[in-house]
Amino acid sequence: MERYLMVAQDGENEIIVDKSRFICHVKRVYNDQDAMEFIKEIKKIHWNATHNCSAYQVGDFNEIQKANDDGEPSGTAGVPMLEVLRKQGIKNCVVVVTRYFGGIKLGAGGLIRTYGKAVSEAIKELGVVERKTMKTMFINADYTLLGTIQNRLEGTDYILSQVHYTDKISVEVLIDVEAEEAFKNWVIDMTNGKADVIAGETSFREIPYQREN
Repeated sequence: MERYLMVAQDGENEIIVDKSRFICHVKRVYNDQDAMEFIKEIKKIHWNATHNCSAYQVGDFNEIQKANDDGEPSGTAGVPMLEVLRKQGIKNCVVVVTRYFGGIKLGAGGLIRTYGKAVSEAIKELGVVERKTMKTMFINADYTLLGTIQNRLEGTDYILSQVHYTDKISVEVLIDVEAEEAFKNWVIDMTNGKADVIAGETSFREIPYQREN
């Protein structure tokens, strides 16, 4: 698995629908046991809630997918929550939506929409990252080229990670693995051959992900 999407961070988000509170708790997990432990923890904290519905999928290929309505009508809570994770392509994630009933029944359709919305809004609030295999490259050059390098990196698919300062500058850049040769040629052209390009390690990195509208 070279790339996939995950929530950027653990956290929670609350929405209110017809006086009922829906608190969506989100956590990154990598196995079935951790997911179940998180669900158990939320249920313990919100022991007096009307419902603590849950859903999660874990594994490189989402091998484990589970949903639980926790007393809501069958298919109106856990499955819609899981469907949001599926549609958005969010891997290794568990969500628990805690409901405090406000006195107004939503009906099956209303519950399906609301539980799905609770998860969608939480993911939007916490953000999404793309976890992908990337190559670290170093551009070693004189200080006079720093401004040019930084300006030219803007608007490209190359990601400026950091700049190291010694007697020269070493600009650390993250690139797609398959773009190594193209990147080297790009640097040579940009600096008229006045910079050295050194290949670093290949590793998984998390990059902020913005969905296209």
